[in-house]
Amino acid sequence: MATVLTVVGILVFVIGLLISIAWHELGHLSTAKLFGIRVPQYMVGFGPTLWSRRRGETEYGIKAIPFGGYIRMIGMFPPGDDGRITKRSSSPWRTMIEDAREASYEELQEGDERRLFYTRKPWKRMIVMFAGPFMNLVLAFGLFLTVMMGFGVSMNVPTVSTVAQCVVKAGQPTDNCPAGAPQTPAAQAGLKAGDRILSFDGDRIRTYDQLQADIRRSAGRTVPVVVERDGQQLTLNPTIAVNDVQKYDGDGVPIKGQTVQAGFLGFTPASGVVQLGFGQSLDRMYDMTENGVKSLIALPGKIPGLWNAVVGDAPRDPDSPIGMVGAARVSGEVFSLDIPGTQRIAFFVNLLAGINLSLFLFNMLPLLPLDGGHIAGAAWEAVRRRFAQLFKRPDPGPFDVAKLMPVAYVVASIFIGFTLLVMVADLVNPVKIS
Repeated sequence: MATVLTVVGILVFVIGLLISIAWHELGHLSTAKLFGIRVPQYMVGFGPTLWSRRRGETEYGIKAIPFGGYIRMIGMFPPGDDGRITKRSSSPWRTMIEDAREASYEELQEGDERRLFYTRKPWKRMIVMFAGPFMNLVLAFGLFLTVMMGFGVSMNVPTVSTVAQCVVKAGQPTDNCPAGAPQTPAAQAGLKAGDRILSFDGDRIRTYDQLQADIRRSAGRTVPVVVERDGQQLTLNPTIAVNDVQKYDGDGVPIKGQTVQAGFLGFTPASGVVQLGFGQSLDRMYDMTENGVKSLIALPGKIPGLWNAVVGDAPRDPDSPIGMVGAARVSGEVFSLDIPGTQRIAFFVNLLAGINLSLFLFNMLPLLPLDGGHIAGAAWEAVRRRFAQLFKRPDPGPFDVAKLMPVAYVVASIFIGFTLLVMVADLVNPVKIS
């Protein structure tokens, strides 16, 4: 049964990925058609075509490899400096430029002269290229809201799970107290497992993070703590101890191996599923986006770890980047776990939302052949033309993005190499959630 559920999880992920890709390309397609650009092809996937149908002037289809997609727009690049579309050259770099230029005119038909991509104003081209990543952002936003406000998220809650018996530094065991270790304020005050903390020093408690902050700034003080136990409210009066506790960074992430002196009560919070409000969900999504940007910047530094995970005996870092193969594997693993069906669905929706957020951030990099590279080219053209107007100089004309194609091939080669490395790591040394 577990094997069947694993296969189901992988298939569900592939379907979700295909929908995300189709949604991305729909953004490009709809805005291109809105601005009168002819789009002969809309494809989900790469490689051999599995299915296609022509509707109007556009062929819609699905290809065999479900890890990407594209639309073909006529006239992506302007003609060369001499006004020609094709120009033979012995230089391999120049050949790359002219091949890309020629390919963008392959399906040129009579009347298309006014429907070319490069002839549209820069702001229109920027909208067309931004629309794809933006659709991923919209989908990520909707999916995250569904999880956070509908299913809820697992987080620490202000309910006591266990009470520590003695005051020890962060990271040391609390179940085997060393000789002479003082009793924790929680144990002295009579706090018990299952107690739900309602207020701390008169401050109504809504979240564990709020309670933790109150405790840390109350070192050395005796404070009233109202708890709910067996349906009744009790007031306890612990004297908050001073102790070395875990240190966190500005984003609330624990800093490994670092402690700070602060107030200490001495209990472990329970974990529960909490449905967040709209404002809380927005705050959480903002933090996730910020962390996503940081992770994207940190990607080059993770390459040595990935390489060691493939060719060496090093264990795979849980924070290691995973590709679509790894994500599909995680999805299959989640569906095979012995957990409620709602939790499986919530995890999958959250995974798909994270992938769409990553697609948005990745595609916004100002590098060709990514959408961000085309946006940067159009923006530079707008700046050049604006300066020409201000200083009453001749219009410099469209910026020839085709001249950057050699750079695009280098960037694409790096991306392909990194993708292959991640895929191999996902196969031979995968990240496992269990």
